[in-house]
Amino acid sequence: MLLFSALVAGSFALGARAANAIDPAALNALRFLLASVIIGALVALGPGVRRADFRAPWRYFVLGGLFSVYFVTMFEGLKTAPPVSAAAVFTLTPVMSAFFGWLLLRQVTTPRMAVALALAAGGAIWVIFRGNIEAIKAFEVGKGEMIFFVGCIAHALYTPLIRKLNRGEPPLVFTLGMMLAGFVLLSLYGAGSIANTDFTSLPKIVWVTIAYVTVFASAATFFLVQYAAMHLKSAKVMAYTYLVPAWVILWEVALGGAMVPLVVFLGVAAVIVALLMLLAD
Repeated sequence: MLLFSALVAGSFALGARAANAIDPAALNALRFLLASVIIGALVALGPGVRRADFRAPWRYFVLGGLFSVYFVTMFEGLKTAPPVSAAAVFTLTPVMSAFFGWLLLRQVTTPRMAVALALAAGGAIWVIFRGNIEAIKAFEVGKGEMIFFVGCIAHALYTPLIRKLNRGEPPLVFTLGMMLAGFVLLSLYGAGSIANTDFTSLPKIVWVTIAYVTVFASAATFFLVQYAAMHLKSAKVMAYTYLVPAWVILWEVALGGAMVPLVVFLGVAAVIVALLMLLAD
């Protein structure tokens, strides 16, 4: 999940640079298809596919649909929302995931976990607003952030549903089924925009973003969160998302942005302490 948070952050930084150059449905349909090819090759080399792995295929469409909503709203939101601000919205998912974990799996959030989630949320907010108290007081939510919030609800529901709907399938096989279902749903939803997209004239940054989100923010992160969700409580899995804003800042610096003030790293320290609290048994 630590690796997951770093890889997800990259999709915010790159996605903001490509969001206005291609329709979100077309971009994500292509990335789901390419990621399915990669995961399919790994499945063929590894566990293989049994007939029993694809019983009750509706499960894959439920999960693939939720992640499709998440990714489409993310790129739609990044058309107007700055990447760090979008990462701020993403940090709302652990609390929602804890609620869905209780609702679906009766996973209980202990008092220590609640304190840790609150500490991590405070640290994330500090990072998001770069340690500026006045900026925190003047918090304003734009259209892009509101659109992405819908996707974050879908992401929060997705995490506990993995454990509830999995029937013993290996993580790679389960990921393949979900991504194929997501590709089908996105192809149907975005058929018009896909047909109208001239893929031969897209800017280079779009192809860089597609390559990144296909390999690292799709195939890799889907597998990582599948594995983690089978071993950790939903709230613990999603708690790592509090690290995303800090990773986004580092990504922005790496892509040519300015370095943030040192005071911001107080928030990073709070998030790390919170994670240690969550991981301790």
